Order: sequence, then C-alpha cells, then structure tokens
Amino acid sequence: MRWDEPAVEPPPSRWTFPSVDAADAAGLVAVGGDLEPGTLLTAYRNGLFPMPVGRRRLGWWGPDPRGVIPLDELRVSRSLRQSCRRFEIRTDTAFRATMEACGNPDRPHGWITGPFVAAYTRLHELGWAHSVEVFGRSGELAGGLYGVRIGRFFAGESMFHAERDASKVALVALVELLQASGTLLLDVQWTTPHLVSLGARDIARPRYMELLAEAVTG
Repeated sequence: MRWDEPAVEPPPSRWTFPSVDAADAAGLVAVGGDLEPGTLLTAYRNGLFPMPVGRRRLGWWGPDPRGVIPLDELRVSRSLRQSCRRFEIRTDTAFRATMEACGNPDRPHGWITGPFVAAYTRLHELGWAHSVEVFGRSGELAGGLYGVRIGRFFAGESMFHAERDASKVALVALVELLQASGTLLLDVQWTTPHLVSLGARDIARPRYMELLAEAVTG
C-alpha cells in the first residue's frame, strides 16, 4: 500500500477509550487493550496514541500540552537545505526497515518493540501508516520517519538517522508531502529541544482536539 492509495478501513475495535480529558498529569489516559488496526485508528481519532507503561503494560496517552509542527512554520536552515540535496527521498518503500531502525534497542529511551513493529506494519499494509525514507549515496537507508495518516491528520511517531541530518531531511520531505496533500495537523506528541529547533510548539489539549476533529474528517 502506497502513500497515494486509499486506505482500507479495518474491523472496529472491541475497546472503548475514556475521554482524553481523563488523562493524569503525565498524559496517561488508559492502560490495556491491544494494537489491532481498529484499536489504533480509534485511539488516534480520539486524540490518543500508544506507548508502553513500564516493560509489559500498554498505555494510551493524550498529553497536555500537545506538540505539533505547524506546516508553514518548519525551520529549514541553509545547511539543512544543502543536506536535502545530498540524499534520495522515497516514501513507503522500506516501512518496516525504517520502523525497526527507529526502534533500535541501542537508542536511549527506546520503546518500539516487536509487537509495535508488527502492529504498525499491518496498519501500513492497510494504507494508514507511512514512512519517509532517506537514502545516502551508498544506497543504504540513512534516515527516516514513520507515522499514521488519517484524512488531513498525520501523527509523527518516530524518526532516526544513521547519517548527519538524515532525519531532518525526512521531516522536510514529510512536510512538503503534507502541504501538497492539504494536511491540516502534524502531531509530534511531545516537544523536545530538537523538535522545537525545527519549528515544533506546544498547544493546549482543547485546541489540539478542535484541530484534530477537523483534520480527521477532512
């Protein structure tokens, strides 16, 4: 399944999520459930995303504030623009490899386990999860990112780089794709200093939910 093909709606989830307003101070809304495609899509449509709680429990999160990157505010420096010319960009040609690289256990704070890779690969096969891949001159995967696209909403999940600037180049390519397709909301969950340097900012949860409602139905 490729970026420009229609997605296949999976069977509905057997779970009902609490309102995102039920989140605790850390943003945790619920624990449990599964990673079936219908469950994942229900979560994203309701302002939630999955990450483990500890080593074995599945958590569903809706932090306040929420990190987003306004598509017209991405900061692309001159050096980053030069880096963009050094790489080849592809989409949805190496989804699993990109996600596995994002989940490299040697990375600090890694949380992308085998079950997550399998679940999002299935979501990718149905046309909902996508990757932007960056290849170096050697032809090797140098960086990339993946996320979930619903209507005019994109949830960025994780990115990685094996060569300098490769993850940033993937983000530039993603934003260009999203702008071309009329996307309204690029969600990055939590801001980090790295993402803020690229244009990410925090917005209050109520505002995020307003934007999300418009984007997923668009």
